[in-house]
Amino acid sequence: MRINGGFQVSKIKQLGDRIFEKILAERGIEAFNGAQGRILYVLFQQDGVPIKTVSEKCGLAITSLTTMLERMEKSGLIVRKQDAADKRKTLLYLTDKARELEQDYIALSEEMGDIYYQGFTNEEVQAAEEYLDRIRLNLERWQPR
Repeated sequence: MRINGGFQVSKIKQLGDRIFEKILAERGIEAFNGAQGRILYVLFQQDGVPIKTVSEKCGLAITSLTTMLERMEKSGLIVRKQDAADKRKTLLYLTDKARELEQDYIALSEEMGDIYYQGFTNEEVQAAEEYLDRIRLNLERWQPR
């Protein structure tokens, strides 16, 4: 049996990112792009988290994340603050401007979900989500030999 799941996941991500950017443009949302949306999503779930946590949850290297965070801070979406309890940590906080974008982001995410799962039954959606979660966990646990 030939396994090409890695290729499929990469292709799905590429197509999904492209469609997400097109939907942003169609709606005239210029405050964030797709990659920044993933960062915002993490902060919508929990504000005031360390950069390392955002890196892990978004799957972005800290070096890549740093440049995006600088742009987001300049555009008024986030604020970086030193952790009072541990001066080595920088915490990320949403601004009021970013909080105002949460409903836009939720609507975009729901639209993307509708696109991803078009023609699926509820049971198929649930099964797909469970499989994807298992794959994500496998990838997060992976260690080089």
